[in-house]
Amino acid sequence: MKKVLVSICMAGAVVGLSSCASTKNAATLSSLGGEWNIIEINGMAVVPAPGQEFPFLGFDTQAGRIYGNSGCNSLTGTLDVNAKPEKIDFSNLGSTRMMCPDMTLENNVLSALGTIKKYKSLGQDNMALYASSKRPVIVLQKRTSASGLSGLEGKWMVSEAGGEAVPENMEKQPFIEFDINGKKIHGNAGCNIINGDIQTDEASASSISFPMVTSTMMACPDMEVESRILKALNEVRTFGRLAGGSIGLYNADNTLVMVLTQN
Repeated sequence: MKKVLVSICMAGAVVGLSSCASTKNAATLSSLGGEWNIIEINGMAVVPAPGQEFPFLGFDTQAGRIYGNSGCNSLTGTLDVNAKPEKIDFSNLGSTRMMCPDMTLENNVLSALGTIKKYKSLGQDNMALYASSKRPVIVLQKRTSASGLSGLEGKWMVSEAGGEAVPENMEKQPFIEFDINGKKIHGNAGCNIINGDIQTDEASASSISFPMVTSTMMACPDMEVESRILKALNEVRTFGRLAGGSIGLYNADNTLVMVLTQN
């Protein structure tokens, strides 16, 4: 009888230790922070088409925001910062509505994300997303070139503003040039020269806004594009990296209001 009791006690101790270890090693919300390439879906490796990047997810754990790209369209949504450890929900994730030549990867990504209920760390550089089974639905790999503020440095062409593409045959192609150290922007909105300040929030790595944007006062035959660009700049609150290396600028509702592309 004593041997049985000892065995039971030892088994209980092992279970307890296992439980403690499991809790200790559980992935936390902060471990999700940053950007992750989607490298596997339902056991199949993701192979981007030539010239394309991996679809990815970005988690801003301070601002409670999810962003990314599903292979064609941009993704954006909210992240429940009060959820239990290793629990996550993508049901409120929204996306743009562009059509691409091949939507297979995009459809696979969106379908898989719709089933996700939890996440677990697979080490320092990998994260697994699960549905109800023990087999990962999606495997993520930490991006080596996350879109930090320093990644904005330099000149970017405005390729989209207010949800519409900027025509490529404009006499003056709109652009924005970032001086990160000086916290300034300079550029052209399509007709007039623009200048402004860069403002960020240390509590959120993706925070950015442009208070006090000023412009010259020339009048051009068509001011429609310029008006959209100035309106979008006034609304910007966050930024994120898009597929292909472009930068997306978002308003307070996480709506994509501008896309910047480097030549």
